[in-house]
Amino acid sequence: MHSKTRAFKTQHFSKASAKQGIADIDLRHAVAELELGQGDNLGGNVWKKRLRNNLSRSIVLTKPADFWIFVHLFEKQDKANIAMDELSSFKKLAKDYERGGIDGIAVGLKNGSLKELCHDQKI
Repeated sequence: MHSKTRAFKTQHFSKASAKQGIADIDLRHAVAELELGQGDNLGGNVWKKRLRNNLSRSIVLTKPADFWIFVHLFEKQDKANIAMDELSSFKKLAKDYERGGIDGIAVGLKNGSLKELCHDQKI
């Protein structure tokens, strides 16, 4: 399995995933599964994807066929799901990333707010 879609993580997500021991290769595998529809579509290009054998939950934004962005990580034991106001905020953020497109992603990479997951890794 090899995903060619570009994937990124925010600085906030990067710190949280490092604390949980979630490697970039695990996130690339999650992207491959998301591309197969294996995740919870919350609408508005916002997805919830389980990580670490269902112990962690991630919120992932997408611009279909272009990119995925891991933006939020939480533990199943801490909360079952995100609140409606959080979902609204994530949907707005997904629209912002969609509007900015790859040019907006380039700005995030340059200023350090985003990090690209290596898409050459075999999963």
